[in-house]
Amino acid sequence: MSRRLISTGSPFEKAAGYSRAVIDGDFAFVSGTTGYDYAAMTMPDDVTRQTQNCFKTIEAALGDGGFAMTDIVRTTYYVTDAKDADAVLAVCGERLGDIRPAATLLVVAGLYKPEMKIEIEVTAKRRTA
Repeated sequence: MSRRLISTGSPFEKAAGYSRAVIDGDFAFVSGTTGYDYAAMTMPDDVTRQTQNCFKTIEAALGDGGFAMTDIVRTTYYVTDAKDADAVLAVCGERLGDIRPAATLLVVAGLYKPEMKIEIEVTAKRRTA
């Protein structure tokens, strides 16, 4: 299987030189995904809604590449405030509780824009029957 690029359609992807996801064989590598709501073209203030939006975008990118959320094997969470970690992890538990990928949560000084409170990246491996 050849390398395939997945896009959300954001002009920023081309301008910044990245893809939302790269499919390479049985692996999907989803770029760091922030809580931007692409349907409304807005960034919610609330970290819970931002985290939900991250997973919505990740799920769509995986789906476009022929993967499911259950294929996720690794996640990395970047939060800008440690006090938001419990709210973020609650959403992670809802979305990934039965999948239970290997995970890392980092508290960082900031993300690309100050309104971004969470960024999530995932790696998925296609399951064989």
